[in-house]
Amino acid sequence: MRAVIQRVKRATLSVGGEEVSSIGGGLMVLVGITDSDTKKDMEYIGNKIVGLRVFNDENGVMNVNVGDSQNEIMVVSQFTLYGDAKKGNRPSYIRAAKGEISEPMYEDLIAYIESKGHKVARGVFGADMAIDMVADGPVTILIDSERSF
Repeated sequence: MRAVIQRVKRATLSVGGEEVSSIGGGLMVLVGITDSDTKKDMEYIGNKIVGLRVFNDENGVMNVNVGDSQNEIMVVSQFTLYGDAKKGNRPSYIRAAKGEISEPMYEDLIAYIESKGHKVARGVFGADMAIDMVADGPVTILIDSERSF
C-alpha cells in the first residue's frame, strides 16, 4: 500500500461538478492499493497517517500530529500510485489492485483511521474526481508499506 500525504490549508473534492467532501487545514492522503496488501499494510499506513508529526508546534517545529493539531484528514483512492512507467511512455497499472480488492481495503483504511478518533472526509471510489487544494509548506510525504516490514 502506498500513500502520498500532503499537508494542506484546505481541500475540496468534487465529482461531476458537485462538491462531495472538503476539509480545512489538515492532510490530503492519496492511497494506492496492490493485490498483495494485507491488514498489516493497511494498519501500518493508517498509523502513519494519524501519527506523522508534520504540523508546527509552538516553536515552529514540525512536531505535532493531525489529531493533536485539531486538523482534518481526507483520504482518496488513487490506483495510479502503482503506475509503472519504466518501459515506454504509457504507464502500466498491472500492480494496482482491481476494485473488488481495493475498494474494501480503502473502506477498511478509513474505518481504521476513524477508530483512532478521527473524522475522515473521503473521495468517491472509482469516480473521476476533481480535487482543489492549497498545499501548506509544501509538505509532502510518501509512505510505502512494502518498505516497512
